[in-house]
Amino acid sequence: MSSGMAHGKDAEAKLLASIHEVFAEKIPFNKVLGLDVVSLANETPVLRFAMRPELVGNYMRGNLHGGVISSVIDVCGGLTAFLGLQKKLRDVSIEERLQRFARIGTIDMRVDYLRPGLGAWFEAKGYILRTGNKVAVTRMELHNDSGELIAIGTGAYTVA
Repeated sequence: MSSGMAHGKDAEAKLLASIHEVFAEKIPFNKVLGLDVVSLANETPVLRFAMRPELVGNYMRGNLHGGVISSVIDVCGGLTAFLGLQKKLRDVSIEERLQRFARIGTIDMRVDYLRPGLGAWFEAKGYILRTGNKVAVTRMELHNDSGELIAIGTGAYTVA
């Protein structure tokens, strides 16, 4: 492997570590939800959070609140949009790339609730569908600890 490739991989690793820190430690709402970044590989983020009493929407059934589900799907979509943007920013410094994170915003989002949010923990995974110069379109899935698909979402995010 050439030293240029090693430098590129080191830069990517630093960028991903910085994204993880910003996402998991510096965004208060993500901490409220208890979100942890499990993976950022291949522009496909994976987020995980544990079920807690504060996240219950239906106290009789003990399932996740729909607002928690949509929030997690939205957060995952924004992170997916940011990761999709990285190919276009390969020649830009890590600091400048991270500053673009602050400019990501939700334009539109749709969530389909497929099953009650029951489980000990949940995992959201995002997929980039298209990254344009101004808008990225993503697809997100939320599964429970048994692998059941709880909800899906699609979102459009500003990336300019």
